[in-house]
Amino acid sequence: MRILCISDLHADTGACARVVERAAAADAVVLAGDLARQHRMLRETIDALRPIATPCVLVPGNNERPEDLRAACDGWSAARVLHGSGCAIDGVAFWGLGGGVPVTPFGPWSYDLSEDEAARMLEGVSAGGVLVSHSPPKGHGDRTSAGRRAGSTAVLAAVVRARPALVVCGHIHDSWGYDGVVGPTRVVNAGPNGVLVEV
Repeated sequence: MRILCISDLHADTGACARVVERAAAADAVVLAGDLARQHRMLRETIDALRPIATPCVLVPGNNERPEDLRAACDGWSAARVLHGSGCAIDGVAFWGLGGGVPVTPFGPWSYDLSEDEAARMLEGVSAGGVLVSHSPPKGHGDRTSAGRRAGSTAVLAAVVRARPALVVCGHIHDSWGYDGVVGPTRVVNAGPNGVLVEV
């Protein structure tokens, strides 16, 4: 399966148009959160992505709430919004977790989860599948410009335990383009330019 992995579009409709163009070459599209900009322009961003007919998995970032993302995607038949939930596409299991994990320093506008909340929501991750997490696993694709590791220990623990084939994340802009491994699991911090991955 060819998966187009994208994150952190932040209401950039020009970037959305490029995603729509590239989606035709993929078997699935993953949008790993932060489609809006501090909860603004979510509907406009989704409307710009709506021409995608390829099966599309989305998780909320810390810039949008799950209920708002579901409402914005209403009527888009290709879209599946996951948050503490999963689906299958062509026999491949996908599990999603949105929000900033751990809680970010950005204040009340940011949609965040504690590590404990995230751990509970990650219990359904399965071996050989795809984990779509807005937040990266701690130590992988999570280095900030200040050199700090800002990823999630709960996401890392779920990856070590479940051994999914792929983790698609975003959130840490300074690590966009990261492509590494945790044991047998490939971890990609996709960013808005994205990457096409074979699973």
